[in-house]
Amino acid sequence: MLTVDFDRLDVRAGHRMLDLGCGGGRHVFEALRRGALVVALDQSAAELKDVRAVVAAMVDAGELATDTAGGVVNGDALELPFPDASFDRVVAAEVLEHIWADERAIAELTRVLRPDGRLAVTVPSSFPERVCWALDHDYHDTPGGHLRIYSRRSLEARLRHAGLVPRGAHRAHALHVPYWWLKCAVGVRNDDVWAVRRYHELLVWQITRNPRWLGRVDRTLAPAIGKSLVVYADRDRRA
Repeated sequence: MLTVDFDRLDVRAGHRMLDLGCGGGRHVFEALRRGALVVALDQSAAELKDVRAVVAAMVDAGELATDTAGGVVNGDALELPFPDASFDRVVAAEVLEHIWADERAIAELTRVLRPDGRLAVTVPSSFPERVCWALDHDYHDTPGGHLRIYSRRSLEARLRHAGLVPRGAHRAHALHVPYWWLKCAVGVRNDDVWAVRRYHELLVWQITRNPRWLGRVDRTLAPAIGKSLVVYADRDRRA
């Protein structure tokens, strides 16, 4: 399941795209299917190894041309190893909330984005996030945890300060919210509770089978309680 709407991001064949904090690579794979040249960047060598393996399998299966994979990079969001204006599109999904110097990271994303390029940033939505923080401090007070809560206004202000022009937003993954509320209510590190295990199985089923009715439920609830806030922005030519 994608967090970013690739039609709104307008990813096309031939575009160069950076996926910052790519994780398991779900946005990488969708961009490659659309014919983009994608660079996957993450601090986790293990995640990058898995992404590389899946891309290789997609090439072997004939899903991708061999020249569409731009490679994987083990790097730092605060010092991106790319020249200015290297990418037409940039994705940073669920990354900024983990970074102390988030404005510096946004400045780096802006630097490597070409003039008139487009960026999609996703962060946890403020209301679901506040409930999680209130239920269990271990949800955020842990190494690698969430350092701040963004509102749409505060995130867009940071993007504008970096020279980006917000072009709209939406929320995604409503069905993930009750899972995290339940998990925080019983202790975020407690995976042995029956209800938590059953709900996790539901989410896995949704991801692997993608039943249409469940997708409709998720999309209907997303504007109210979507777990992720997704903001799209263009780079101002004058920046």
